[in-house]
Amino acid sequence: MNVLLIGSGGREHALAWKLAQSPKLDRLFAAPGNPGIAEHAEIVALDIADHEAVAAFCAAHAIGLVVIGPEAPLVDGLGNALRAAGFPVFGPDKAAAQLEGSKGFTKDLCAQEAIPTAAYRRFADKDAALAGLDAFALPVVIKADGLAAGKGVVIAERRAEAEAAIEDMFDGGYGSAGAEVVIEEFLTGEEASFFALTDGHSVVSLGSAQDHKRVGDGDVGPNTGGMGAYSPAPVLTPALEARAMAEIVEPTVRAMAAAGTPYSGVLYAGLMLTAEGPKLIEYNARFGDPECQVLMMRLENDLVDLLLAVAEGRLAEVPAPRLSRDTALTVVMAANGYPGTPEKGGSITGIADAETPGVKVFHAGTALQNGTLVANGGRVLNVTARAPDIRIAQAAAYKAVDAIDFPTGFCRRDIGWREIARAGTS
Repeated sequence: MNVLLIGSGGREHALAWKLAQSPKLDRLFAAPGNPGIAEHAEIVALDIADHEAVAAFCAAHAIGLVVIGPEAPLVDGLGNALRAAGFPVFGPDKAAAQLEGSKGFTKDLCAQEAIPTAAYRRFADKDAALAGLDAFALPVVIKADGLAAGKGVVIAERRAEAEAAIEDMFDGGYGSAGAEVVIEEFLTGEEASFFALTDGHSVVSLGSAQDHKRVGDGDVGPNTGGMGAYSPAPVLTPALEARAMAEIVEPTVRAMAAAGTPYSGVLYAGLMLTAEGPKLIEYNARFGDPECQVLMMRLENDLVDLLLAVAEGRLAEVPAPRLSRDTALTVVMAANGYPGTPEKGGSITGIADAETPGVKVFHAGTALQNGTLVANGGRVLNVTARAPDIRIAQAAAYKAVDAIDFPTGFCRRDIGWREIARAGTS
């Protein structure tokens, strides 16, 4: 089978690496790809915003499955166009991708279906939003409604911070994503990520992870797209996972199907584990980044089989996902300046030395310049290790980090700290 993978980041490198292991795979194409993805796939120059061109490529190369990695083409309706042209697609249609594309849409669905989540109000007017703050205690959460590359969320400790965030969003600080704003109650608890596969009817668990959003050690500084992750997340116990599936994920899948917009793909639920139980923070309509990297390191199934079954509505007919009991941990190496303006062009060497058994370096924001690997984005590399427990995985990941020469980059040195602290007291 020929497969086309859409995307260019660390998530897509992890998917390419896993897809390439399938005995069912004949040729793997990737657009636009990156130098790491090029180790596993044939890179093709496709404008993924040109849906007709992507469909024409699929027809010319007998593509049997399209895997859409990032959220933007899903929200833009690429899945609709390819399905209409007769190609199996892993990833939701445009209407279903609203679960990520509009935070207000998801909050309204939660209210309709009694899905546990934070209290909220939606606003399309700046003055109304500023006045609406009166209904919320501090701290308060301000969210741009649309896609903002993981950065459209502000947790405001003071009223002035909340007002500044609202002003920034409505004044274009997050582009069109801030045309509407959601104000939410601040939830207290620990965050965890839960992943499920669904073909619109059947739903199966794909495991858990914990991300590290803040840029600095000890969870300080601004939010990022993610500075590291580990899987599994033991804090999401089997009992809590069962509640998340029964109270959050399955009602969502049923509601989307009942509305005539069935959700097909991976549904990534960001959860807050509160004293009352798991509550939904937000949905993503695709694999998390860098959570995908740790999930792919643990997944034991043939990924082509799994994703094709989802795309063809046959999820109930294939074996459920099997995940290793090992822990996988990934450390993001970012370019200096991230999450602000990253320093591009810095040279990177030593990846071959870093990749020992059980360790894989996924490329996130890299490019080749005159044969030299350089930084070409904010998050640049995902140094990922799999080991029997989190302490060993963390040590292996940081040993690999230290083998890489990336003078214009940095990383957090405490990925996995919560679970290591818990393990130390158990």
